Amino acid sequence: MAAVKFLLSAFSYLFEGLLALFLTAIAGLALASGAPLHLGMLPWTGSTLDYVLLFGGMCGVIVTILAILGRLRPLFFVWTLVVVFFMIKGYIFGGYRVDPASAKTAGYLLLAALLSVLGGGFQMFRRPDRRF
Repeated sequence: MAAVKFLLSAFSYLFEGLLALFLTAIAGLALASGAPLHLGMLPWTGSTLDYVLLFGGMCGVIVTILAILGRLRPLFFVWTLVVVFFMIKGYIFGGYRVDPASAKTAGYLLLAALLSVLGGGFQMFRRPDRRF
């Protein structure tokens, strides 16, 4: 069981960290180019979307790094829940329609986010490392 917890925790750090870096990068590029992003699965539009993704991505990177270092692990779990919430809201319950070619990718992303919540949950209840 410890190996499964370790693998899920490592996967969750990797997935959430890469997602946060990706969000920060595309928002930064959109702001630098002056062309706003159009992501129909998210509730924001225009420059508001760019700024939400930029600051949300930067917060995600910071929270992931702190969780890897053993600090603020409950906040990392909250971050994983926020990611899953917006994915489910956007892809399943929102007005966004996924075409058949992209449905598989959206399903894989949603599955990865759900697995990441499990890994974040295991990290939240893990005892802090004692290093001296």
